[in-house]
Amino acid sequence: MRLGVSSFTFTWAVGLPGYVPARPLGPVDLIRRAVELGVKVVQFGDNLPLHLCPTETWRDLRRAALAEGISLEVGARTLEESLLRRYVGLAAELGSPILRLVADPAEGEPSVSAIADRLRPILPDLRAAGVTLAIENHDRLTSAQLVALLEALASENVGICLDTVNSFGALEGPPLVIETLAPYAVNLHLKDFVIFRAPQNMGFIIEGRPLGQGRLDIPWVLEALRAHGRDPNAILELWTPAQKTLEETIALERRWAEESVRAARRFIAE
Repeated sequence: MRLGVSSFTFTWAVGLPGYVPARPLGPVDLIRRAVELGVKVVQFGDNLPLHLCPTETWRDLRRAALAEGISLEVGARTLEESLLRRYVGLAAELGSPILRLVADPAEGEPSVSAIADRLRPILPDLRAAGVTLAIENHDRLTSAQLVALLEALASENVGICLDTVNSFGALEGPPLVIETLAPYAVNLHLKDFVIFRAPQNMGFIIEGRPLGQGRLDIPWVLEALRAHGRDPNAILELWTPAQKTLEETIALERRWAEESVRAARRFIAE
C-alpha cells in the first residue's frame, strides 16, 4: 500500500463552481504538492479532467511525474463510451493501473443494469490496456447494488474504489460499506469525518476532518482490507468546510492535507 493525494484532497484550490481561486491548482501543481508532502501517488479526479488539458500540460505533467518518481492514477465521471475509451487510453499512457470511475453521471440516475450495459463494451479495452476499472461508492448506490454491478460485469478488470465516507448518501455507514466492499477494493479513499447535531438540535451534520481527527477507525479499515488480501493505494481526500473567505478555506485545506499525511504515516509507512 502506498499513500497518495488527489485533486479531491485540494478541492477548493482546484476550484468549484462559484468558488474559483485567482490561480487554480493545476495538474503539475498537484505533483509539486505531492512532493512537498512526501507522497508518491497522485490521483486525478473528475474535478480536474485530464482529457481537457492542452498538449503542453500533458508534456509537463509526464515530465514532472517522471522526474519526481510520482505514480499517476486517472479518474473520470462518465458513462459515455467514447470518453471511457479515451480515459482507458490515458490511463495506459500514464501508467495508471486503474481508472477510478464515478458511474453516476450528472445527466441522470441509471439503474445497476443500465450502468452494466454501458460499461460492458469497454471491458475488452480494459483487458488490452491492463487497466482495472475502479468503480467508486460515490453516494447513491448501496454496497449491495455495487456488488451486483460487479457480478453483472464479471470481469477481473473491474473492482471498487472504496471511499470511507461517501456511502452515507446511500444511508450506509463505514462498517457495512467496508465489510461488504473490501473484498473488491482496488483503490482506497481515506477520508475522515465527524457527526454532530445542528446548533438548534434539529438534525445532524456530517463534516470532514483531517485524517485521524474524526471518527474513522483507520487501523480497522486497513486490517479489513488485509483480511481479504487487498493492498490498494490509499488516497487522501478531504471534506474541508468552507471558511469566511475562499483564501481562508484553501489555507485550511492545505493545513489539513499536511496533518492528514502525518497521521496516515502512523499506519502506512511504505
